[in-house]
Amino acid sequence: MVMAETTHFGFEDVPLAEKQARVDDVFHKVASRYDLMNDLMSMGLHRLWKDILVTMLRPPRQGPFRHIDVAGGTGDVAFRIVEAGSPQTRVDVVDINASMLGVGEDRARARGLDGQVRFIECNAEALAFEDRTYDGYTIAFGIRNVPRIPLALSEAFRVLKRGGRFLVLEFAPVETPVLDRIYDAYSFNVIPPLGKMVTGDGEPYRYLVESIRKFPPPDLFSEMIREAGFSRVTCRTLTGGIANIHSGWKI
Repeated sequence: MVMAETTHFGFEDVPLAEKQARVDDVFHKVASRYDLMNDLMSMGLHRLWKDILVTMLRPPRQGPFRHIDVAGGTGDVAFRIVEAGSPQTRVDVVDINASMLGVGEDRARARGLDGQVRFIECNAEALAFEDRTYDGYTIAFGIRNVPRIPLALSEAFRVLKRGGRFLVLEFAPVETPVLDRIYDAYSFNVIPPLGKMVTGDGEPYRYLVESIRKFPPPDLFSEMIREAGFSRVTCRTLTGGIANIHSGWKI
């Protein structure tokens, strides 16, 4: 008998074919409070980290720039890119979760940015765009939720133009002595109850905390980025290793 391929959903092993649906359910539950919970979970640091991400991207202040922000449903990163770039900057926000995209579309209209930002329901593992379409690619706090990370990395490489930049903002297991114990205590004892108080359900946040611990360490993830074809791969550590920005170029 052939055994079904498995992967992790937090600390639980699940059939690979089931993970996407379970991740979708998590984000359907938290969509309306997603950005508020990011503030509470990171004590507001995610805003600084995203600002650093966009500063590293450096969208040009003049001329066209076409960008894709994957797993960016609520538009938080996309709005920063549009505001940092020229009036000809265009961002396609791609997310597999319709609830998250709905939040982003509402926010874009409220900001008057719906002419520069599009919201598209699509899977990071099979992007519905032609080769060499985009000047830049970002994914913030989304890559660890992708069932087949190498496929998503391969798709990122495919849709970028030559000279395009790839940037990933993601949490990582903290390895700094003392900080690691503080971070674990906060993550497992504070975040799920906080999530239940704010959204009415703490389980999605238990998954999100557990998924950080299952994500590859920075050196291994950097090697995965290289294997996808990217060059000049670097990793910038943020806030004692709580998060990292991984960078690569399509040369």
